[in-house]
Amino acid sequence: MTGTLNKVMLIGHTGDDVKMHYFEGGGSIGRFPLATNEVYTNKSSGQRVENTEWHNVVVRNKAAEICEKYLKKGDKVYIEGRLKSRKWTDDKGIERYSIEIQCTDFTFLTPKTESTGGSPQNSNQAKPDAGPKNDTFASQSVGDEEDDLPF
Repeated sequence: MTGTLNKVMLIGHTGDDVKMHYFEGGGSIGRFPLATNEVYTNKSSGQRVENTEWHNVVVRNKAAEICEKYLKKGDKVYIEGRLKSRKWTDDKGIERYSIEIQCTDFTFLTPKTESTGGSPQNSNQAKPDAGPKNDTFASQSVGDEEDDLPF
């Protein structure tokens, strides 16, 4: 095989609301932590063991705005994307590294009626009935472009 593949698929619960950053020119980026759990029984002790892995998810532009609007802390979501490592120097001059999930597709798995989020933080947000048509889940592909095609 001569090609390479960088693909991640996760189903987990959000650890916080989406934090948005806006840029000049209209671009935006949203970030939120996602928790995935692994549960197994230790063979030697017979005890149930649960491990939680935290992932840093990054969503861009229109998809970020959709996530900010509909995802709340504790919601279950399917994330598809690619791994991206970042390197920076902190305030003390120490080189730091992080691995992020650059989200390319997502599906909300928590029904709207069961969302653990509170009331809207901003009065400019749309009314709740302006949300996705399907109460069970909403799906958004980051690469989708809106067309003016009639079909």
